Amino acid sequence: MRWTKIARCLTSLLLSATTLVLAGQSSSVPNGTQTATGRDWWKNAVFYEIYPRSFQDSNGDGIGDLKGITQRLDYLQQLGVDAIWLTPIYPSPQVDFGYDISDYKSIDPKYGTLADFDRLIAEANKRHIRVIMDMVMNHTSDKHKWFLQSRSSRTNPYRNWYVWRDGKGETATDKGEPPNNWQSVFGHSAWEWDEKTRQYYYHKFYIQQPDLNWNNQKVHDAFKDIISFWLKRGVAGFRFDAITTLFEDPNWTDEDELKDKDGNPILNNYGDVSLANVRTDNLPGVHTVMAEMRATADKFSNEKFPGTRVFIGETYLPNIAELAKQYGMPGHPEFHLPMDTQLGFINKIDVGTFRAKLIDVETRIGGNTPLLVFDNHDNPRLDARYGDGVHDTDIQRVVSTVLFTSRGASLFYYGDEIGMSTTPPSRKEDVKDPVGLTGWPKEKGRDGERTPMQWDSTMHAGFTSPTSQPWLPIPPSAESVNVEKQKTDPDSLLAWYQALIRLKKTNASIARGDNIMLATQNAKVLSWMRRTPGVSPVIVAVNMTADPQTIDLTNGGKLASGPLRTLLVTPGGPDPASLKTVSLGPVGVYIGQWDYTLSQ
Repeated sequence: MRWTKIARCLTSLLLSATTLVLAGQSSSVPNGTQTATGRDWWKNAVFYEIYPRSFQDSNGDGIGDLKGITQRLDYLQQLGVDAIWLTPIYPSPQVDFGYDISDYKSIDPKYGTLADFDRLIAEANKRHIRVIMDMVMNHTSDKHKWFLQSRSSRTNPYRNWYVWRDGKGETATDKGEPPNNWQSVFGHSAWEWDEKTRQYYYHKFYIQQPDLNWNNQKVHDAFKDIISFWLKRGVAGFRFDAITTLFEDPNWTDEDELKDKDGNPILNNYGDVSLANVRTDNLPGVHTVMAEMRATADKFSNEKFPGTRVFIGETYLPNIAELAKQYGMPGHPEFHLPMDTQLGFINKIDVGTFRAKLIDVETRIGGNTPLLVFDNHDNPRLDARYGDGVHDTDIQRVVSTVLFTSRGASLFYYGDEIGMSTTPPSRKEDVKDPVGLTGWPKEKGRDGERTPMQWDSTMHAGFTSPTSQPWLPIPPSAESVNVEKQKTDPDSLLAWYQALIRLKKTNASIARGDNIMLATQNAKVLSWMRRTPGVSPVIVAVNMTADPQTIDLTNGGKLASGPLRTLLVTPGGPDPASLKTVSLGPVGVYIGQWDYTLSQ
């Protein structure tokens, strides 16, 4: 039965590809439609985040590198991704594993050379894969030449490139108190005393990551130059790290303390009183900066690297209205794709919340393109945030279905496609991430979601040579959860991801259709229709419970009852014949083409 169903699904995929060709869209590009090299390539794109330290080690030092990524490009092409986003690969003391940058125009020797980077770009381009770099503009390393100059004296020309303030009650012999109560994201005061120049500098993140002063136009000019440097080398764009934190309240006012219902201060995992965080995040100046950077990047396109250079924003925001602002204003665009973290980091499977958030991002961002994302290098993996310990793989099928069959672009994290699990350290002495070192034991850090990619069941999971020591331990799960084992299993999670991505690229309704929610009163099944003129709509239904469900998707008889042609269904799941009765197994998924023209 399984092989019959798989054959039928494959046939449907081929029929969908034929439909796309008839509609005028080529499906000949292995990992994208004809528009993959054009102006709007990013609107239906699949982005894949790579944490370079953990993807593939090519030289046996236990740390992933650029040559290793290049070696795995064929895999990424087969998976179907349009672009890879690399977390920082610039020279760095590695306090925050690359997010503390000491030189923005080179490659850290741990990862390779500029020549290795150029080869990666060239080889990726041959496979229709673009390369996106991380751009960190909020802060630098304290070892960056700018900051070394800045802290050398109060009169140095670079002094005003960073945020310096006198202490409260400071005297010639006493440093006083920090300028205000602002806190670092990673615990404790956001102010660090500098004895030599006798002032405090501000750091939203680690002590070794001083914040740049974006009220200084020279900082703007420096980053326009940096962006241009990499665009000339052929990068397809940037993901902007912590971008909403560029500016601070000019009055340096204390943040309000958060309190519980009894009026007691709420403590965070670092033992600090939690603060409102409104005076150092999402201030209006960010929009001016991003419009300026976007204008710089929009000038770049050439025959060797054609198409739009895309801007992706790390945008953790309080509501959909704030997310909508990140796209910019007419004539002053900012991000092409600010991340919709409001859906992806709900961290619970709940039909009503998923539906509301999807409706928000489909209808309340001014007609712009959503970027859905459920996972990244700063959060526990999907199993830890969404899994129940019993149906984890099926839950990941549900999440990936929402990710890839909703309108817009999709971003996922390396290893999601095989179901890699979160594996945090069990002892403080094993912790590498300073977040865990600071917050242990309540906060174990981010090592658990950054473990090496699990390629096969050999020693060290194929990440590095058997005689090497990987920078983080290989999880025990690698023996059974790896690419090599899953690529020959048609029921694997990897096969599911490949099928979803192929549908996203070859089925016209999924590639460019509107999202229309169905059965909106149902509290157990999330369902929607993707519809575009001239092509049969696609129906998607996901059961978000552990019990079998049967649902009528005719919207009270407003839609014809069938027939349905199955495109993809959870392995072993029922195969419905019409919209009238769609049955789903526990945490099951059904995707079908609704041939409504045949039923009329």
